[in-house]
Amino acid sequence: MEEFFPFKDIESKWQERWIKLFSCDEKDYERKYYCLMMFPYPSGNLHVGHGRNYIIGDALARIKMMEGEKVLAPMGWDSFGLPAENAAIKHGIHPSRWTEDNIANMKRQFQQWGVIYDWKREVASCRPDYYRWTQWLFLQLFKANLAYQEEASVNWCPSCMTVLANEQVVGGLCERCKSEAELRKLKQWFFRITVYADKLLEDLGKLQKWPEKVLTMQRNWIGRSEGVEVSFRLADSDDVLNCFTTRIDTIYGATFIAIAADHPLALDLIKRGWREQEGKSFIARAKHLRLQERGKTENTKEGFFTGCYAVNPATGRRIPVFLASYVLMEYGTGVVMGVPAHDQRDFEFVRESPVEIPVVQVILAAGSEPAPLTEAFTGNGTMINSGKFDGLDNMKAMEGITDSLSEQGMAWRVVHYRLKDWLISRQRYWGAPIPMIHCPRCGTVPVPENELPVLLPDNVDFMPQGDGKSPLASYEGFVRTRCPACGEDAVRDTDTMDTFVDSSWYFLRYLSPRDDEKPFDRDLVDRWLPVDQYIGGIEHAILHLLYSRFITKFLHDKGHIGFDEPFENLFTQGMITRNGAKMSKSAGNTVNPNPLIEKYGADTVRIYTLFIGPPEKDAEWNDRSVEGAYRFINRVWRLYCRFSGGFSAAREMRPDPESLDRRNLDIYRKTQQTIQRIRIDILEGSFHFNTAISALMELVNALYLFSEENEDLQSPDSAASKLFRYSFENLLVMMAPMAPHICEEIWERTGKRETIFREKFAEADRRYLKGDTYTLVVQVNGKIRSRMEVEKDLPEEELKKLAVEDEKIAQIVAGADIRKVIVVPGRLVNIVIT
Repeated sequence: MEEFFPFKDIESKWQERWIKLFSCDEKDYERKYYCLMMFPYPSGNLHVGHGRNYIIGDALARIKMMEGEKVLAPMGWDSFGLPAENAAIKHGIHPSRWTEDNIANMKRQFQQWGVIYDWKREVASCRPDYYRWTQWLFLQLFKANLAYQEEASVNWCPSCMTVLANEQVVGGLCERCKSEAELRKLKQWFFRITVYADKLLEDLGKLQKWPEKVLTMQRNWIGRSEGVEVSFRLADSDDVLNCFTTRIDTIYGATFIAIAADHPLALDLIKRGWREQEGKSFIARAKHLRLQERGKTENTKEGFFTGCYAVNPATGRRIPVFLASYVLMEYGTGVVMGVPAHDQRDFEFVRESPVEIPVVQVILAAGSEPAPLTEAFTGNGTMINSGKFDGLDNMKAMEGITDSLSEQGMAWRVVHYRLKDWLISRQRYWGAPIPMIHCPRCGTVPVPENELPVLLPDNVDFMPQGDGKSPLASYEGFVRTRCPACGEDAVRDTDTMDTFVDSSWYFLRYLSPRDDEKPFDRDLVDRWLPVDQYIGGIEHAILHLLYSRFITKFLHDKGHIGFDEPFENLFTQGMITRNGAKMSKSAGNTVNPNPLIEKYGADTVRIYTLFIGPPEKDAEWNDRSVEGAYRFINRVWRLYCRFSGGFSAAREMRPDPESLDRRNLDIYRKTQQTIQRIRIDILEGSFHFNTAISALMELVNALYLFSEENEDLQSPDSAASKLFRYSFENLLVMMAPMAPHICEEIWERTGKRETIFREKFAEADRRYLKGDTYTLVVQVNGKIRSRMEVEKDLPEEELKKLAVEDEKIAQIVAGADIRKVIVVPGRLVNIVIT
């Protein structure tokens, strides 16, 4: 008997055979199931933390196959971007070679895990046959006036020499190279995602099968606020500062104005106030603080008095105007009315200010008297110090104050969003070129669609430029072209696109990846999408997932597709950590799966990865615990080897539990309980593979005990032998998605000709799901017709249902009228028929 599963002799055989199993015919879409993992960046080597995502997805795809679904499980590569370019510079090779080498290596790693995809559908965003259509998408947005170019303040990394997204600046440093980031003004391309803000927000209600955490993150990122925009006239001037507020009820308490340091009027104000030199120093300081504190909930509250005053439109009083580090241009208008009595941030600002600013309370809590404040009062109450609105409830006063100021032309109701337009320009080489041409005569002109793709040239010095321009700008062969409108000399746009543009539509391309006439086949995508199950990390909640929703809605509105949400179900797996931290090369705590697979086999690594904890939560990797999964795999193997005789090509039928003695009935009941656990933990969408594996381990333990207590297991025709085969074959079927190599191998060795992944999961015998049961007698017109094991304390209605649905009883009462069903709890059910 082989003591250990010979995985080295077996795994590659099945990995090759499964390629055909995972090959999907896109024209066969009856009972379709589109199972999609977020396509990875080809960074070089996958570690076990990456494996969690892909192993979960592979197990799910196999489960759906076993449920009779037509599964589409493709894979591709999010292969443009800064990491490849930086690595290429570091190693002295071209980004395309570095990327393609990594793709080949990662495909091998997927194969070694037993993670199989429909590779004939493979796409890579860095290949011309893909980015041609990314450029096509840009042109569609441009035609719809949703792509535009303008100068903007952007995060700039002087080391990487490129623009950084807000999320890529951590503590004022570039997330990747840790250099101190700067703010620069550059001409940039944007997508007008804000046009879709309301749709993106409202349609979150459609996403019933997304994690609530992701929905909340998107809701907060869009940040819809209903409020009032108020004009504060600058004293001794006709110029105004427009301020957005959601608390117009507090305007009588506004005693200063704070504006963002990068507000367009900031420099003008410090000039007017004769404080230009000190003001410029503060603006530089505020920009530095802004980068350092990006993403923090509490920011430093520093201010600088401009020397200018504004007029409160409600009170007519002059109030000082400050530049403030905590006010952001990204929210509202970049101007805030300071109400220290009713906003804690403003209260703290005033307390630290060298300029004396009064604190005027205008809302009084019910039952209280006016008194000096030790902190801001932010609750509701009665209006005071507010002119004709004194004595009113502050919530009711909001409408009256707004109407009064509106009649004077000083205020109007507005809706503001935290969401800003999507900046898609990158001043780097390794990306999809923006398909626009700049002509001295015609202005900015799109490249004709029949001239796509605008190819990224290979022979370019891709070292980043220090002037904020893309390396493409220095390559004359790329830059110089003809204007498609007038035929005169012109220049190409030299920026490349943000890689999130590449990933915003890739799920459409998988249905027709080799189509060179259109980006996707409308008929196929309408039949296969939305994606049935999307799997990936929660870190993509407010970038990739939001951008994909935006692009899908845009394509739907333009008639290119028939659906307006890309992903029906979303699962976000937790991270695998080591030494308490996220696995990363920079932290030096990654675990390479290759040595583990070499030592223990792919099934061991898969089982441990799935068993490590609830899949939606973070889990700590422990090398020693891998051995526990290895022991489990080999226990299953030895159980097969010990009783390998007697199996047949046909799957063992479920035995009649009424014919089993107590000992045999125990293992039958345990099998039913395990089947039910697997259905609840996996098949019903919770992905709790960890508890499912625990149930399988318990069943294996029970089968070992059963085998030790039954000497007649070696007799193929004995009741015990048949029951063992029934339970063991169900074990293999339930375990196969998680440990496919061993289960497929044993399945074949027992004489089965078809792959185990065409077998269906059994339905549990609900009568035997708990150990605490009794024998229920079922009578028809007073005569005993059947007996069944049922749980104790089942309600009468459940007992009636079980009795009537029993196979024997159903045959007897077929066609008859059931007059009544009499239940004697704990004993019998009598069905009275005519």
